[in-house]
Amino acid sequence: MSHDLYAAKDMPDRGFFQANITSRRTSRPIAGAKIQIRNINDANDIIEETETNSAGKSDLITLPAPPLEYSMMPGTDRPYSTYSIQITAPNFEPVEISGAEILSGQTALQNTTLIPKPNTPEANEELFVIPPHTLYEKYPPKIPEEEIKTIEETGEIVLSRVVIPAGVRTTCNILMVPNTSYHRS
Repeated sequence: MSHDLYAAKDMPDRGFFQANITSRRTSRPIAGAKIQIRNINDANDIIEETETNSAGKSDLITLPAPPLEYSMMPGTDRPYSTYSIQITAPNFEPVEISGAEILSGQTALQNTTLIPKPNTPEANEELFVIPPHTLYEKYPPKIPEEEIKTIEETGEIVLSRVVIPAGVRTTCNILMVPNTSYHRS
């Protein structure tokens, strides 16, 4: 049997494709990235085209796939169809993925990170460096502590000051009292 992309008798089923595109530098989603799904044998044959939303996700795209039965029995018939995926976005280097596999009834998720082009705002973002793990780097020795510590449980925890967790918003109601003066006799 032939696995020609357009042979309806060989590709009666459908599979799905969805992309998730982020920046390699900041891990932020990339909105407006253009995704083209092409015939793997003909780069000029665009089968589907879509763009990512503000969360960096594309629409779910339905694509032809070989019958599910191909994956249920051994043989020479491939149980998946293959496509070429091209991803482009302004201010980022393009990416091409050749051989993306689509199986009948399944969703192929393509997580891709794009590299910012030099001299773009994205390329000049601040870089955060996580230092080596303490297992692999020499750091000052830990301050010695007792191995076994006695704990006196009182049932209450009393803090030395008021602590408000980060991110908690507080409102304060102020009671206004008219100005009164007190005199001693």
